[in-house]
Amino acid sequence: MGVHPRQPSVSLVIPAYNEEAVIGQCVAAALRQSVPAREIIVVDNRSTDRTAEIVRRLQREHPQAPLRLARQDAEQGLVPTRNAGLGLATGDVLGRIDADSVLEPDWVEQVAGAFLDPEVMGATGPVHYYDMPLRRWGLKADDRLRQLVLNLACRQHQFLFGSNMALRRTAWEAISGEVCRDEADQMHEDIDISLHLAEHHLKIRYVPTMVAGMSARRLEDSPGDYRRYVARFGRTYRAHRIERKALRIPELLFLSIYYPARTLRYLHGRTDAGRRGISPFPATTPPSSQALQASEASQAARRAVRERRRPTRP
Repeated sequence: MGVHPRQPSVSLVIPAYNEEAVIGQCVAAALRQSVPAREIIVVDNRSTDRTAEIVRRLQREHPQAPLRLARQDAEQGLVPTRNAGLGLATGDVLGRIDADSVLEPDWVEQVAGAFLDPEVMGATGPVHYYDMPLRRWGLKADDRLRQLVLNLACRQHQFLFGSNMALRRTAWEAISGEVCRDEADQMHEDIDISLHLAEHHLKIRYVPTMVAGMSARRLEDSPGDYRRYVARFGRTYRAHRIERKALRIPELLFLSIYYPARTLRYLHGRTDAGRRGISPFPATTPPSSQALQASEASQAARRAVRERRRPTRP
């Protein structure tokens, strides 16, 4: 009779800087898992908004949950904040998501299952954009794009995605002293991790059932900021001396979809805003629940005034 391998424990690390608009839903989804995470660590990096306050409120509401709020004040930036969180985590597997990620309820279960294979050192999966229309189509498109990138890399490189990724603890320990610090903030830190794993011949698996939602708020960037974001791909490849021209194709795809996707997001936002009475395309982040409630109350008050002013029929 065979011995079943022990299910690996999964820690979850969420770096956050001024994420009051999204951190609540992110942590709530992390708490609603079919298999609970060993710990959920939100690492606050000098936030000046209500990010930490929201996490503390969730701690009070879920006193039995392994939810931890840590601070990283030494440096401003995603890489040092991510590194601090991964250093604090104690699980066999270290999940890493963004503050705007919303995990599917079986995410931890799927991650733990993937790492039952001792050869798997990293894992990533598809995402859907929860604030865009056609979510099911978007999930399929994201899956196809990742398969395309894998083929363009001649199956030599499988890339992790920061909104939806996990590392075996031993793999992170092997590369943690080598990953690029990116003090100028010009690279994709998730691709950097992927390439360091590849340099150590550590396997990354793409897991189609490891699904997360994320915001399409990147489309709110100006065209110049969006181009600079996409240019991070090339800078990361060059830092690792990867000159495969075929890997530029995803960059061109991202650039080509900017205006159509931005327009679609705007129209979707207008439809939603018409129902809620809010701005259809916020300049930075989605409105808080308090802002939505205040806006709805204001709309209701204006409707009441119009009703009172409407002349009655004799």
